[in-house]
Amino acid sequence: MINNNEIAACFSAAKLSRLIKAKKISPVEVLVEHINLIEKLNPAINAIVNINIADAMESAKIAESDIMRGNWRSPMHGIPIGIKDITETKGLTTTYGSSLYKDNVPTEDAEVVARLRKSGSIILCKTNTPEFAAGATTNNVLFGKTYNPWNLAMSPAGSSGGSAAAVASGMLPLAHGTDYGGSIRVPAAFCGLVGIRPTPGLIPNYPMPLSWDPGQVHGPLARTAEDAAMMLDAMVGISSLSPISMSPPWRSCQRQVQLTNNVRNLKIAYIADMAGIGYEQEMGEICRKTIFELEHEDAAVSEIDFDISYGRKAYLTMRSEWMVGQQFERLNNIDKFGENLANNVRAGLSLTPMQSAIAQSIRNEIWHRFRILFSKYDYIVTPCSPVAPFSVELNFISHINNIKLDTYIDWIANTYLVTMVGLPAASVPAGLNKNGMPVGLQIIGSRFSEPGLLGVCKIIQKIAKIGRPKLINSQVK
Repeated sequence: MINNNEIAACFSAAKLSRLIKAKKISPVEVLVEHINLIEKLNPAINAIVNINIADAMESAKIAESDIMRGNWRSPMHGIPIGIKDITETKGLTTTYGSSLYKDNVPTEDAEVVARLRKSGSIILCKTNTPEFAAGATTNNVLFGKTYNPWNLAMSPAGSSGGSAAAVASGMLPLAHGTDYGGSIRVPAAFCGLVGIRPTPGLIPNYPMPLSWDPGQVHGPLARTAEDAAMMLDAMVGISSLSPISMSPPWRSCQRQVQLTNNVRNLKIAYIADMAGIGYEQEMGEICRKTIFELEHEDAAVSEIDFDISYGRKAYLTMRSEWMVGQQFERLNNIDKFGENLANNVRAGLSLTPMQSAIAQSIRNEIWHRFRILFSKYDYIVTPCSPVAPFSVELNFISHINNIKLDTYIDWIANTYLVTMVGLPAASVPAGLNKNGMPVGLQIIGSRFSEPGLLGVCKIIQKIAKIGRPKLINSQVK
């Protein structure tokens, strides 16, 4: 007999999927339990900003009827999910975190949302994000701050902080995010989740304005590596809507992760500070200890020096240029943007062709340095963030170990330097610090290595068991 209170927060999405397929629980029961938990927890966490219970319930009833008749679509069939509020969702208010779009209700789904619907996923809600995802914390003028379920005084990071907090709290089993500089990976690290930024092109970006852009990608946030793989399978695949679209070289990422039982003979490089910004001592010790635990699993782990700090300025140039392209149709409204977004766009408008050319030259050099590194190692590991989760009142970290950072986003340089060269990377919990807050590792792979990346995450999760937020323990008995 299944205790319904456990469905929402205690079971992995993969376990829920197996129970639904076996007709031991119904999609309607699963949805109701998640809605109940949202009603209890979201007022304090503020992760979910728009919800359509009626449409979700109708979809859950259809899923239940289909499954009872033997028409099971995929492992995502009947699983409720949230979509980040910068991604178009038909019939559900999509604001981009901007007052300019507070009443915007799209008439069609973004391609990734359409794929998730086709898989049988139940689209329940939208999750909070900074304005047009321009921020590494989660706050906007429409909905305010999102709070970290591990400690409500702390930030869940950003810009997929709403999705991360919703999944970590148990309000959702899975959620969608986007990642340009680290917007899936850093919130996953701050909230004790697995989040993956896949190889650009695997998931179509339509209708994002920059169709050829390899920077911003969609991806899942999940409580386990298998859950992330399960959702990723529903999102990837070639599309005529995307000029850089491609099919994955695997049939099922989830199946490969399920079959991963060890990291035997893998060669792993650990880099403590490739961005040249330093790191908090306790955070660094936790990351180093956990990755070297893989030696007991027969992996060969080596700590190496790999300094690509000179790429930080190049990334900022590319990011500023990207911001202008993303906001091209709204440039006349720049005075109505929030400070973060407006400053990014203005920086892009002031760029010269020579600055762009220099940035691309540096990007090319760093790509080849990574390429050579991957001829020696299977995976590269770094701390996902150089700092532990910080106060929700802060917009960004300006100092590490009392040393001032050059820019307001340098604290996420470990992730954005990976973005710059288009490599896939995942975040996985490495442990908890003395304050009981999650610390995350970033696992970087070569292109199309997503099943292997998540396989390594699976083994690390077995080593570094962090449990769940106390907030959830108090609500789920």
